[in-house]
Amino acid sequence: MKVVFIGTVEFSKKALLKLLELKVNVVGVITKAKSDFNADFVSLEEVCEEKEIPYKLVRDINHPNNIAWIQERSPDVLFCFGWSSLLKADILSLAPMGVVGYHPALIPQNKGRHPIIWALVLGLDKTGSTFFFMDEGADTGDILNQKALEIAPDDDAGTLYSKLVNLALKQIEEFVPQLQAGEYPRIPQEEEGNSWRKRGRKDGEIDWRMSSENIRNLVRGLTRPYVGAHFMYKGGEYKVWKCETVATAVEKNIEPGKVIEKKDGSLLVKTGDTAIRLTEFDLTEDIEIGEYLI
Repeated sequence: MKVVFIGTVEFSKKALLKLLELKVNVVGVITKAKSDFNADFVSLEEVCEEKEIPYKLVRDINHPNNIAWIQERSPDVLFCFGWSSLLKADILSLAPMGVVGYHPALIPQNKGRHPIIWALVLGLDKTGSTFFFMDEGADTGDILNQKALEIAPDDDAGTLYSKLVNLALKQIEEFVPQLQAGEYPRIPQEEEGNSWRKRGRKDGEIDWRMSSENIRNLVRGLTRPYVGAHFMYKGGEYKVWKCETVATAVEKNIEPGKVIEKKDGSLLVKTGDTAIRLTEFDLTEDIEIGEYLI
């Protein structure tokens, strides 16, 4: 089974290495030299050079030159794990077995953009890892392999990303032999499901009128490897990487955003319902108790 591999994030690299470990015949790799929007960007150049795999750096994967490059390698299947733009019909129809894509959610629910971030920000207790045959829609093709994953209360973007990667690598071990044998499932997505929208900068801004739990979810959803949730203070934008809800009783007549305690480098800030403690943040100015983070 000849494979052309497409990818440009951390998971892409680990998946490619897993395929090589399984002795899959990777005849070519499509990747990028840089990315302006993937926080977990990784180019696959180094792996390809080390393993002597032909590769191509692209900007528009659907450009005729890139389609021709893939076609020259006569792949049986394409693997597209970690690519932010849709593949058009010319690429989707290149290989007899099609294109296997990946989405870290339980499709048909939660298709679309930023699935790890939205799952945490929305406070979900379960997500999933899905490999599917790509079509011209966004995450709408037949499912090849899908596993559910529980989200722990203390999971954040980094830990959930790692758990999903580890689960996905085990799934690759399951379905690669099926593809090689020509006996593999194709499960249609019978429900329409929902599709998450692209996240904007405003989605990452902490509104202190939110509940403490909603703020905690926002922070853990956007923490590393992503861009971080942020708040405004004296016209500046500051990131919050970690925080925790507290059981401290807070007077109801205190306005949201007011700093009510400083302790060991942390700040206790009034929220819409109680208060939240910021334990890792980028603000270096000396804030006094009674000031407002607005």
